[in-house]
Amino acid sequence: MATFTLKSFTGLRQSSPDQTSFVSHVPASPNLANRKLRVAVIGGGPAGGAAAETLAQGGIETILIERKMDNCKPCGGAIPLCMVGEFNLPLDIIDRRVTKMKMISPSNISVDIGRTLKEHEYIGMVRREVLDQYLRERAEKSGATVINGLFLKMDLPENWDTPYVLHYTEYDGKTGATGQKKTMEVDAVIGADGANSRVAKSIGAGDYDYAIAFQERIRIPDDKMTYYEDLAEMYVGDDVSPDFYGWVFPKCDHVAVGTGTVTHKGDIKKFQLATRNRAKDKILGGKIIRVEAHPIPEHPRPRRLSKRVALVGDAAGYVTKCSGEGIYFAAKSGRMCAEAIVEGSQNGKKMIDESDLRKYLEKWDKTYLPTYRVLDVLQKVFYRSNPAREAFVEMCGDEYVQKMTFDSYLYKRVAPGSPLEDLKLAVNTIGSVFRANALRREIEKLNV
Repeated sequence: MATFTLKSFTGLRQSSPDQTSFVSHVPASPNLANRKLRVAVIGGGPAGGAAAETLAQGGIETILIERKMDNCKPCGGAIPLCMVGEFNLPLDIIDRRVTKMKMISPSNISVDIGRTLKEHEYIGMVRREVLDQYLRERAEKSGATVINGLFLKMDLPENWDTPYVLHYTEYDGKTGATGQKKTMEVDAVIGADGANSRVAKSIGAGDYDYAIAFQERIRIPDDKMTYYEDLAEMYVGDDVSPDFYGWVFPKCDHVAVGTGTVTHKGDIKKFQLATRNRAKDKILGGKIIRVEAHPIPEHPRPRRLSKRVALVGDAAGYVTKCSGEGIYFAAKSGRMCAEAIVEGSQNGKKMIDESDLRKYLEKWDKTYLPTYRVLDVLQKVFYRSNPAREAFVEMCGDEYVQKMTFDSYLYKRVAPGSPLEDLKLAVNTIGSVFRANALRREIEKLNV
């Protein structure tokens, strides 16, 4: 077995046994002798790519390990406008610029969304295999070492002056499909290895509820593809998902049709069939070119940090309720975690400790946790029944709601509201719920 060891290792003080509530601080972290801080990033998605680039640019010796270099995660692929600017993404990796959306209720009432968008505003649609590869390549150009390998496990330090030892299988194209078992010593680890994170298991991060996302990529005739040129659709109803939504999102030369659920995972194929049926007239004649399924976390893990190991992206549980958005928050968390390491190590000159990584968590929670809580409430209120979903779709037709929603989504900031408009919205929402319930009762009478 090949081994990758440190030239020298200056360790840390030992963390308090109760790491979730208390961290003892040392007066100053020790300087590193004749080398830079070495950090491994496990996982090469948006979180891992953004983290590795930031670390490398900040003077950290960075190693990124990713198993599937052509990974096609079953992801709707929507990114907010602010991500394009914040992460300096080239426009040619964005397949479509969505400026119109249709929200379709259980009774197939359709509401057009997007009237409040300015001329330059749009929702970007990307393919994950394209975005992820771009971010990894950019990290490599910044100085990160990218390894095509499978992370297996991690030996935790027994005391304050020993490194983390990573065990992984490297695939270099020369050793065949089995690869070569190797080890590596590092000072710190960023776990960006998704919902089934092995890094999270290594530090006892705890479990969380998760959804199953199921998606089919369907190549449809050109005339039908024209309909989806700048349009995305979202379907709600018990038929497509009891607790989420179905979608049709446009890509470069096909559409992604999918759905998800937490509560009825065994029925996911039934929900997917219902989503296709709801959109059948618009995708008629299409050919399925890829089928994808993957777990999606529903809330942050109980523990996202232990000593010199931190979790980011899906590994940390950063996917929003209601919308299921995760790409931006993955990349942002990876960057924020890496920035905390760069700052704490003084650009790789000093050893870090848990208090440095905790700054990332504190900043993340302060900035984004309120958004997660609000969307959690919205999902519980509006995805609980078909009458509630009818009310939700009707509410989405309100221009004020659209403006507030898009401003918050596109720029990841809480849009200031109008007290009068908020009051009118509350009254209208209650009215929508009553009307939806009345409609349900009439339909039930007809079915008797």
